[in-house]
Amino acid sequence: MRWSELIETVKESGQYASAAEAERVTRVVLAALGGHVIGDERVDLARQLPPEAAQVVAEQIPAMRPLTAAEFVESVALRLEGATPATARWDVSSVLTALARAVDTDLVDRLLCLLPSGYALLFGRAELAPAA
Repeated sequence: MRWSELIETVKESGQYASAAEAERVTRVVLAALGGHVIGDERVDLARQLPPEAAQVVAEQIPAMRPLTAAEFVESVALRLEGATPATARWDVSSVLTALARAVDTDLVDRLLCLLPSGYALLFGRAELAPAA
């Protein structure tokens, strides 16, 4: 997938008014995600993304501790001017759902294993609990 295709997917998914707005949101969400993806998953994610997106992810310093999904959304809200937790959740979901379409399913599964529970919904997936 090319960068322009990723941005167009985010624009459609998030119903943004312009490609510029979709690109701004995409860069912020990818930067936030980049701090939470480490090791082989980070390398594989960078390989499967367009170079522009891979650079945003790769430039991030690993987070000191993983954020819960709610904390992650709040961190994005702080980075987006005028965002609220509700609008940031929409933005995060729009980008991460597009990202899940851009990379292979196995990598998304591995990312979700790496991240704390609660992120699956942000990637457009149901979060299933193991049967007791």
